[in-house]
Amino acid sequence: MPLSHAPAPFGRALCAMVTPFTAEGALDLDGARRLAERLVDRGCDGLVLSGTTGESPTTSDTEKAALVRAVREAVGTRAAIVAGVGTSDTAHSAELAREAERAGADGLLVVTPYYSRPPQDAVRAHFTEIADASGLPLMLYDIPGRTGTRIEPETMIRLAAHPRIVAVKDCAYDLLGTQKVLARTDLAYYTGCDEQVLAWYAIGGAGCVSTVANVVPERIRSILDAFDAGATAQAARLQLAAMPLIEAMMAADLPGTVTAKALLNALSLPAGPVRPPLRAAGRENAEELLRIYEHLVSAAEFSRRPGVGTRTAVR
Repeated sequence: MPLSHAPAPFGRALCAMVTPFTAEGALDLDGARRLAERLVDRGCDGLVLSGTTGESPTTSDTEKAALVRAVREAVGTRAAIVAGVGTSDTAHSAELAREAERAGADGLLVVTPYYSRPPQDAVRAHFTEIADASGLPLMLYDIPGRTGTRIEPETMIRLAAHPRIVAVKDCAYDLLGTQKVLARTDLAYYTGCDEQVLAWYAIGGAGCVSTVANVVPERIRSILDAFDAGATAQAARLQLAAMPLIEAMMAADLPGTVTAKALLNALSLPAGPVRPPLRAAGRENAEELLRIYEHLVSAAEFSRRPGVGTRTAVR
């Protein structure tokens, strides 16, 4: 029997989309439109813009708003658009929230304030002020490895009382804490760690915000689809088969933004360069990423042949 999940406010299979740039480093809005269309056509029902993978620290406020407008134009209502607006400055984040709403976003991704390392009462006040700044729902972004500050489970539980704080992008690597919040709130939990897509979904998560989906959106979607269909063993096989690519993209010495753009460029898909201080992947890294990607794709194609395994539908 298919397993059921609570409604996911921004869809289930979300991609943490890269921000395409031209060869000269300018914002490539045409490339963003084409990449967004491809991602939605291949199974993503939500796109997260201007997050970590989207190089938000190096894009201007004007570029962030233009990106939302371009992607909205490309995908229409076929996918939810969640705009990253988090900064280390509460007032600045609140203004970005209002601008994202004007640009046509469906929701906001708001990261914990970084560098200043505020205490938990200040973290709570920060998110509350941003939630009050617009009419859009919020996805809190808990990634202490980058920000230096955790959204503690008790803080998350208190924030869940706000009517516009509806979801979490979870990169805290705390299974116990995640389950504690899931058990005591209605927050929709999206894992931001590709190796956890199936595990988090199986304990009641809403889905994922995937960096790897930039290059294999249909594969990430198929894991969730198989689990929803009750084919849990198939979901596990799909997750494990994707692990070499997930490890190469997310657990190597290079940031996910760099590896995603390296693969997209190798596949002649919109991406372009990264902006400093990030640097492009070296030739050997790019070639190894492409080799692992091609192995995953060829294995998936083989499994779709008549009489070989079970094909999971990708909507």
